[in-house]
Amino acid sequence: MIELVDVERAAERLAGVAHRTPVFTSRTLDERIGARIHIKAECFQRGGAFKFRGAYNKISSLDDEALGRGVLAYSSGNHAQAVALAARLLGSHATIVMPEDAPTAKLEATRGYGAEIVPYDRYSESREEIGARLAEERGLELVRPYDDPLVMAGQGTAALELLEDVPELDVLLVPVSGGGLIAGCSTVAKAVRPGIHVVGVEPEAGDDTRRSLAAGERIRIDVPRTIADGLQATEPGELTFEVNRQRVDEAVTVTDSEIVAAMVFLYDRLKLVAEPSGAVGVAALLSGRLDAGGRSAGVVLSGGNVGATRFAELVSRT
Repeated sequence: MIELVDVERAAERLAGVAHRTPVFTSRTLDERIGARIHIKAECFQRGGAFKFRGAYNKISSLDDEALGRGVLAYSSGNHAQAVALAARLLGSHATIVMPEDAPTAKLEATRGYGAEIVPYDRYSESREEIGARLAEERGLELVRPYDDPLVMAGQGTAALELLEDVPELDVLLVPVSGGGLIAGCSTVAKAVRPGIHVVGVEPEAGDDTRRSLAAGERIRIDVPRTIADGLQATEPGELTFEVNRQRVDEAVTVTDSEIVAAMVFLYDRLKLVAEPSGAVGVAALLSGRLDAGGRSAGVVLSGGNVGATRFAELVSRT
């Protein structure tokens, strides 16, 4: 388990390095939902997503010897970019195991930060097995995307900032993949505002956390077929689930078409570019999957790493 103090320590490490991202509101959105909505725009974070927070908190805790050997991570894109950037800032080198079908924008950005890319097939190979083997063979420090207390604590700084800016929140919506972001955010939310309702949001095809919370144990599913490439976890993390089963109140799902509708709304009305994974919280509100009627709700827009071509392709389907 992690606690508020772990997130506060992460905030100290990240001070002056990570961006304090802005919170956006929209009268149109409020009127449509019938609630007061506050969007934490992590698309403006370094690397274009919240992942920098956890990656930097983890890598900055390593000693000089470990930094000299280098770090390794596996990721579909956002954690990859975050680890590559954090490693470069700290004088280390990153090796990243990425799926062959990772979005081009994320692949190019990761390589641009100086990382070595090791491709794999996400539908037939295990990134965990590949990562563990390479880390051992090369003597690299493994930086897990979510199942690490330092990573969870780093991600929680997004909620720490949000609740400092909007302390009256009644509801908090957070995208869920392996569970690191919501583990950190729910830890902060329940400590700072005990009565807050914490909601995880997943793509309909990738509802492993929803099923796991309902069952009281981790449930494994097939690799989800969804446009939300950052939310394609097949099972909640072992450490993250222990946090989330105690601190997350509810999990809801959204369809791919609802995600695209949210992306369009965010672009048209707030001029925010959200990748599919980042837009799921707003999608849950716009689609009515979660009724926030009359309450003050915070939404973590977790990232904006979607290339112009991919964005155009997705919105052209509507």
